[in-house]
Amino acid sequence: MYAVVAAGGKQYRVETGEILRVEKLAGDVGAEVAFDQVLMFSDGENVQIGRPVVQGASVKGHIVEQGKHKKILVFKYKRRKRYRRKQGHRQPFTAVLIDTIEA
Repeated sequence: MYAVVAAGGKQYRVETGEILRVEKLAGDVGAEVAFDQVLMFSDGENVQIGRPVVQGASVKGHIVEQGKHKKILVFKYKRRKRYRRKQGHRQPFTAVLIDTIEA
């Protein structure tokens, strides 16, 4: 059984018991999270595709971690002009353990 959910402007394929890293969500570790925008649902035999979402379907889980990804470097450079700018960025994320998929 799996579902495709939309969260943070992205789409994710999720299964029960899977840990999903999404864009930062409000809440502390252990808080319940529900994804109501289920775009597709499959129970192994039947597939339901939403237009645009599957009615009555939801994915529930709880937050297991609030953290930041690895640092990426943003380096701007223009040759022969002595122009260099170096900047780092760490994107915050929320790790969610998927508990149930309901349709």
